[in-house]
Amino acid sequence: MSLETEFERVSLDLANAFTIARGTQEVAENVVVRVSDGEHTGIGGAAPSRHYGETADTVETVLPELLAVVEEIDDPHALARVERRLREVVTRNPAARCAVSTALHDLAAKRLDLPLYRYWGLDPARTVPTSFTIGLDTLERIAEKTEHAVDAGYQILKVKLGTDRDRAVVETVREAAPDARIRVDANEAWTPHEAVEKIETCREFGVEFVEQPVPAENPAGLEYVHERAALPIAADESCVNPDDVPELVGRADIANIKLMKCGGLRAARRMIHTAHTNGLEVMLGCMVESNAAIAGAHHLVPAIEYADLDGSLLLASDPYDGVPVSAGEIDLASLDRPGTGARLAADCGP
Repeated sequence: MSLETEFERVSLDLANAFTIARGTQEVAENVVVRVSDGEHTGIGGAAPSRHYGETADTVETVLPELLAVVEEIDDPHALARVERRLREVVTRNPAARCAVSTALHDLAAKRLDLPLYRYWGLDPARTVPTSFTIGLDTLERIAEKTEHAVDAGYQILKVKLGTDRDRAVVETVREAAPDARIRVDANEAWTPHEAVEKIETCREFGVEFVEQPVPAENPAGLEYVHERAALPIAADESCVNPDDVPELVGRADIANIKLMKCGGLRAARRMIHTAHTNGLEVMLGCMVESNAAIAGAHHLVPAIEYADLDGSLLLASDPYDGVPVSAGEIDLASLDRPGTGARLAADCGP
């Protein structure tokens, strides 16, 4: 039977307003893609970011062209050919291409009755725990959110910075979570000189590493910080596509790879291999997204050093179920179904 495709937009309320240096988000607009062969249905999701020039509207606009490629090739196992054509048809809109990529990987693995990590030959025993993000807020609310995260079992916290209260924020989180591993993310908010000073402050509070201290448009500034910083540097906004990874050598220690930035699972795997070849560690990150989108990323965790895959955990509720995650532990080994594991929560058993 020929492949059939469809998509729908879903609005997902966050459990709490999520604030970073660039603004505040209360609702995540995702677009869910389904590709069916008549017996199995692959599920993928797009979680577009306006920062990268993409919205749910643009995703919906280009998906008919992308899904036409899927229907034309009509083979979910021809992943290299499909994704090459997707990039030719729609050069940008990586989140839209990612949704199609994830749905096809899900379908291909389901047809072989394998979870995606086994389809790739990865070891589920080598997963690393995800961090849980503490967004900007009043110091009182930051303390409350931190205590709630620790009470829920999260021992790795990612703290958003980028204001004139950065020292107080880190100090508040450390006081509320004295034993937690803390990572911080400035989201491009600092100047190079400011970054070096603030990273020294972060070191005083036992921070593990610092993410994207300066704007991506200032690679020389990133290099300046990397040469002088008291802590390792992770690059996020400076690490979008596979071509960006070699440019991080001498500018960062960790490449933060996100499916929604690079356009799909095959591109993400290339970036992981390229980063390791160039002596960089890898963190796999996410946007605020449903399990329809993030489940595929969970299957890459055995191949990386750090995980920041809490996007679905920030939602008030998620219409989709995915890979089991408890207290930050990504439990691929207990996944009891093939593919990515994404499915409508309403279809889950009691």
